Amino acid sequence: MEVTKLGEFVPILNKMRDLVRSELTLENALQWGESVIHAAEIIEAVRYATGAHEAPPKPWTGFIPDTYVRKWGIKHVDWTIPGEVVIVGRFRTSEDAIRIVNKLVQKGFMLFLVDEVIEQLLEQGYKFDIDGWPIYPLGNFTQVIHAVNYALRASSIFPGIPAGDKFNHRNYQRDRILVYVMALGERDIVKVAACFAAIYLGFPVLVDQPLEEDEIWKDWYFYVDDYDEMMQEGIEVRGIKITAIEIDVPIAHGPAFEGEAIRRAEMFVEFGGGRSKACELVKMVDQDEITDGKIEIIGPDIADMEEGKAYPMGIVIKVYGRKFQSDFEPVLERRIHYFMNYGEGVWHMGQRDQNWMRISKGAKEAGFTLNDLGKIMYAYFKKEYAAIVDRLEVNLITDEAEVDKAIEEATAKYKTRDDRLATLRDDAVEEFYTCTLCQSFAPTHICFVSPERTGLCGAVSWLDAKATFEIDPTGVCQPIDITEKNIIDPVLGEWSTINEEAAARTQGKTTEVCMYTMMDRPMTTCGCCECILALVPECNGFMVTTREHKGMTPVGMTFSTLAGMVGGGNQTPGFLGLGRLYLVSKKFLPADGGLGRIIWLPKELKDELADQLNERGKEEGFGDNFADMIADETVGETPDEIMPYLEEKGHPALTMDSLF
Repeated sequence: MEVTKLGEFVPILNKMRDLVRSELTLENALQWGESVIHAAEIIEAVRYATGAHEAPPKPWTGFIPDTYVRKWGIKHVDWTIPGEVVIVGRFRTSEDAIRIVNKLVQKGFMLFLVDEVIEQLLEQGYKFDIDGWPIYPLGNFTQVIHAVNYALRASSIFPGIPAGDKFNHRNYQRDRILVYVMALGERDIVKVAACFAAIYLGFPVLVDQPLEEDEIWKDWYFYVDDYDEMMQEGIEVRGIKITAIEIDVPIAHGPAFEGEAIRRAEMFVEFGGGRSKACELVKMVDQDEITDGKIEIIGPDIADMEEGKAYPMGIVIKVYGRKFQSDFEPVLERRIHYFMNYGEGVWHMGQRDQNWMRISKGAKEAGFTLNDLGKIMYAYFKKEYAAIVDRLEVNLITDEAEVDKAIEEATAKYKTRDDRLATLRDDAVEEFYTCTLCQSFAPTHICFVSPERTGLCGAVSWLDAKATFEIDPTGVCQPIDITEKNIIDPVLGEWSTINEEAAARTQGKTTEVCMYTMMDRPMTTCGCCECILALVPECNGFMVTTREHKGMTPVGMTFSTLAGMVGGGNQTPGFLGLGRLYLVSKKFLPADGGLGRIIWLPKELKDELADQLNERGKEEGFGDNFADMIADETVGETPDEIMPYLEEKGHPALTMDSLF
């Protein structure tokens, strides 16, 4: 039922109350659970509608916006986040709380925390950063419902299951949202009913207080006294695949630490970032030039460095593999950023010779060394690229003279690659690649990745897809022959082979796809997209909004509303999900007029892409400052508000042929 007024909750609450029965059966227990979901949702809705939720004390989050559901979507589908754990109540000690939460985080879990466990973590000095990693301290009691509606919005956002389709929502939760619940401490009737609310959605519950054995709940409701065993049993019962690895280093590590920031006051030493010379290079070598597992430190190690200073750093990783190709070097090189950030107390940004690294005081005090950093990178590279990397060696160079030599070698290598990548055009290759990674969440979505168009998540380039195929020939990235014999329409970018692949891999939902237009059978869109493009008829152009932009747009919809309309694997002419960098590609929707159709961007995105927009604008004959021709929210949020600006700037879209 659609609810627009608080008074409309009353018949729903009465209906749910009338459905419950006291006889002890699993069916009745699940009905109690469903009723608790409704009751908690209503209580929270009343709190929000009446302003009682305002300014919750930090770090409590309460409701979690759609932005975060979408932000972490790609981490779920590639198993960086293997599942979610809801922890309700309190551990026996705050030491137990911090230990188990740290273990779950290191395994990559998303966590939802409710009641006293939050205070227990705060007692231990735990710092919550929901932008860095999804550990959500929701609040108390009925605020657990924000974990439930987070999960239910995932089944609305990614596969596009409509509101009210209870059967398919529950199936999706049970089969694809890999959650288990740790319900800790003393129980009462409300807490038990809340446990069966989780079970109703398909999420098993583990408790630390003894249960009476009963056949009706034996597959869903478990008593486990030891917290480590409880964590492991939840993983096994839910069938969660853990991809985290064990490495003998003195710090925690894993994707959960990827968003950690190390500010200057927390820093022990740093490398690069304009403070010192630095570079990073992955290079393919012959098998007799490499010793697998060798980690060599050339120059002083962390213990020999002075606190607060900047030191030179050269990261040179040698790779040999029988299936390895030189085109894969930059693919692996980009992973240095991720794998270094996996270390707790290690921070990295940038790439090539513009990289910047910091080691925290905490990591140094724990005994962390550059050799440990080498161990982390070696282990993660070998794990992720086992099919193409047979041998790998890590050299970390802090001697300035040797860093100079590494920079000279790296600069020459960068130029060679750039010259090669400049030839990687859609019309210079014989295959594009599918990417069906997101089908674990959106079963009828498919991306087609070309040299000049990344996947709409922005994370999968043509080289990434090619490497993925080499790693797993039967996996999510498959080559598609786009040679001349398969072309149907070269202007729209339609190939018979792409149509066949779309039909086969979307359960027949999408049978035709055009790569170079969004007006005629465009590629499908799912909830992981970085941006959404939409037609603005009044301005004869396209506006773009991003997952991060929370404001209104010239089509009268926010990102969340647009995503709800066009996501879930839908093919919607006039709307398109895409990666940010596709906007400055030479193959950006050429059948529709290309770059010159972009008339509105969020300021954050316009500023980020300004140099590339100007460079591409110059190539297209739009002058030296095309970025300045594009309106943003500071100009206006409606066609009437932005049209005078576009006319004043002489925007090319206003003189192009009509899109209709």
